[in-house]
Amino acid sequence: MALPPDHGTQLAGVGSNKASRRPPILLVAIATLSVATLLVPPVFLVVRAGLGDGWRVLARTATGEVVGRTLLLTLLVGIGAVLIGVPMAWLVVRTKMPGARWWAAACSLPLAMPSFVAALSLLGAFGTKGFLQQILEPVGVNRLPDIHGLIGATIALVMATFPYVFLLTVAALRSIDPSVEEAARSLGRRPIGVLVAVTFPQIRRAVVGGALISGLYVISDYGAVDLMRYDTLTRAIFLRYHNSLSDRAPAAVLGLLLITLTVLFLVLEQQARGKRTSYRLGPGSGRVQRLLPLGRWTSVAIGYSSVIIGLFVVVPVTVLVYWFVRAATNDQRFEVPWGAATNTLLVAVVAAVLVTLLAVPVSVLARRYRRPWTVGLERTAYASNALPGVVVGLALVFLAARYVPLVYQTIPLLLLGYLIRYFAQALVGVDTALAAVNPNVEEAARGLGRSPVRVITSVTLPMMRAGLISGATLVFLSVLKELPVTLLLRPTGFDTLATEVWSLTGVGAYGRASVPALMLLIIALPFLYLAARDGTGGGAEDALPSVPAA
Repeated sequence: MALPPDHGTQLAGVGSNKASRRPPILLVAIATLSVATLLVPPVFLVVRAGLGDGWRVLARTATGEVVGRTLLLTLLVGIGAVLIGVPMAWLVVRTKMPGARWWAAACSLPLAMPSFVAALSLLGAFGTKGFLQQILEPVGVNRLPDIHGLIGATIALVMATFPYVFLLTVAALRSIDPSVEEAARSLGRRPIGVLVAVTFPQIRRAVVGGALISGLYVISDYGAVDLMRYDTLTRAIFLRYHNSLSDRAPAAVLGLLLITLTVLFLVLEQQARGKRTSYRLGPGSGRVQRLLPLGRWTSVAIGYSSVIIGLFVVVPVTVLVYWFVRAATNDQRFEVPWGAATNTLLVAVVAAVLVTLLAVPVSVLARRYRRPWTVGLERTAYASNALPGVVVGLALVFLAARYVPLVYQTIPLLLLGYLIRYFAQALVGVDTALAAVNPNVEEAARGLGRSPVRVITSVTLPMMRAGLISGATLVFLSVLKELPVTLLLRPTGFDTLATEVWSLTGVGAYGRASVPALMLLIIALPFLYLAARDGTGGGAEDALPSVPAA
C-alpha cells in the first residue's frame, strides 16, 4: 500500500541505547488512539453492512456497470493528466521556453480550484446556453453537443489533477544529475534517445506517482461527477444513502467496495513503480542543467501551453468572474457569504493544526523508537489514505446516528471526519521534517537531563517548524475544498464555501454560486503559493504515495 520509504538507514549510527529505550507512555497513548480512530470507518462499515441484506447489491448488474464506469473514468483522467503534465514539466524545466516561470505558476493554479468548481465553469462555458453557444448563435448554431457524462467528467477531473503530475515531474527532472544525460549524448545518443533511455526511467516514479494521485482523486470525487451526471461509485453511494432512509446497508456495502477498489489500485501502483533506481554517480557536480533551444518549435510550444492554460485556467476564472459581475449588477439577492467564509476558515485552520499535531507522535515513534508495532502504527496511518471522503462521512454518520447521537451533526464530528480523511497527508509533512532532524541533537538534550517529551517539545518540534507548516498548509487546502465529508457531517445550518457553491448550483443560481467559488480561489491562492515555495525536489518521489487525493 502507499507507504513511505524505509527509515532504517536514517537510524544507523545514532547509538545502540536508543533501540532499548522505552517510548514515552504519552506518545504511545496519543499515537495509538489516533491510529485506532482511522480504523473506525472500515470497521464500522463492515459491521453495518452485516446488519442487513445489503450484500445483495453486489450481485446486481448495475453495480458492475458503475464499477466499470468508475474504472474507465479513472483510466482516462490518469492518461490525460500524464499527457498534459509531463510535456508541460519538460518544457518549463528542460527547454528555453519563453516565460517558463510564468507557465509553471499557471500550471499550479488549478490546485486551488475544487473539482466541482471546475465542472461548474465547464458547464458555463461549453454547456447548454453557455458562453460558446451564445457566441455561435448569430451564425445559426443553436445547440452544442451535450458536455454532460464521461467527456465532461473527464475534462473537469483532468483540470483538477494534472498539476499533481506536473509538479512531481518538475521535481524529478530537477533532481537528475546532468552528467548522466551528458554521458549518453557523448556516446552518440540523439536528444530523443536520451529522453527515452535515460531521462524517462529516472522520472518514471514521479510520473506514475502523479497518475496515482489523479486516480485516487477520481475514485473519491463526488462533486464533478454529480454535476456532470456521470455515475461512479461515489455518486451511487450518495444516492443509496439519501434514497434509502430505512435501509442503508447497501450504501455501506458500496462504501466497502470503494475501499477495496482503492486498495487494489494502490497495490497495483506499487507493483508498477517497482524498485527505485538511482542514477547519481556521486555527490553531483552542482551544475545547472543545460537547457535545450526550441528554435522553430518555440511557437508550437507556446501554442500548446496557451491552449492548456486557456482551457484549464483562463476559461474557468473568466466564467466565474462573468457570473460574479452579472450577479452584482442584476441579481437583487446577490450577497457575499461572509458567514460561510468564516466557517470555512475556522474548520480548516482547526483541522490543519489538530491533524498535524496528532501526526507527530506517530512519526516520532516510527523513527525514534523503531519497533515492529511502531512501524505498524505508521503504516496503518498511511493506509488511511485509501479512505475516500464519502466513505469516511458515511461511516461516521452511521456510527453517530445509531450509537452516539449526542455528537451527530456537530463540529467535533466534522473535525473527526477531517482527521480521518487527511491524517496521512499531514503525516507526510511531519515525517519528512523529522527525517531532517539530527537524532544526535536530541540525544544531547536528553544527556542534559531533559525528559523525552520535553526534548520533543523544546528541541524536535522547533527544528521541524518548516515541515509542520508545510504539512498543515496541505491539510488546510484540502479541508478548504472538501465536499463529501462536509455535506454528510456538518451541523444543520453550518455552511462552508464549498457547500454554499454546491447548494446554489443545485438550484441553478450560478451567478450567486460564483461568489463563494471565487472566494475559495482567493483564500487558497496564497496558501498554495506557500505550499509550492516550501516544497523541495529532493526526496519528493519517496513521499508521493502518501499524498492523498484531495
